[in-house]
Amino acid sequence: MPTPVVLALARVGPFGRARKAPGTWGSVAGLGLQLLVFHYLHPLAAVVLCLLGIWFSVAVCGEAEFRLGKRDPGDVVLDEFVAMPLCFLGWPLIAGSLPAWAAPWGVYVAAFALFRLFDIAKPFGIKKLQDLPGGWGVTIDDTAAALATCGVLHAAAFALRHFGGA
Repeated sequence: MPTPVVLALARVGPFGRARKAPGTWGSVAGLGLQLLVFHYLHPLAAVVLCLLGIWFSVAVCGEAEFRLGKRDPGDVVLDEFVAMPLCFLGWPLIAGSLPAWAAPWGVYVAAFALFRLFDIAKPFGIKKLQDLPGGWGVTIDDTAAALATCGVLHAAAFALRHFGGA
């Protein structure tokens, strides 16, 4: 692929070109992907599509790194974009645990905030995943941050179901 195409894909169009916080804007785009596409998919279809997105991100982000001559460039946000829907795997279990007073959009806000926290702070060994070569290091740390977010959401849903007024 020509370099402009690779970089446009890696930057998710204009999102990676944001002057401030391009990773956050890539995550916003990923949240839009969740709301517009993944929210309506069968769980198995969502998992398959997520795996394809990860594969695509590894390839494109690795190539973008090579062409830009930088390790995990900040303007490459495809990794955040494809990881964000992973935060919501098992959404029906989470949504079904919400108390009557809680709005589903609150879960989306919490997931977004947790994902950005885990993506930036890189706890739980996520930081070491960045050392993987090429596009793997770019993509897998975000994948792990999304899965950690998903785990926290499910733990909170479990707690609400069993200990608090859902």
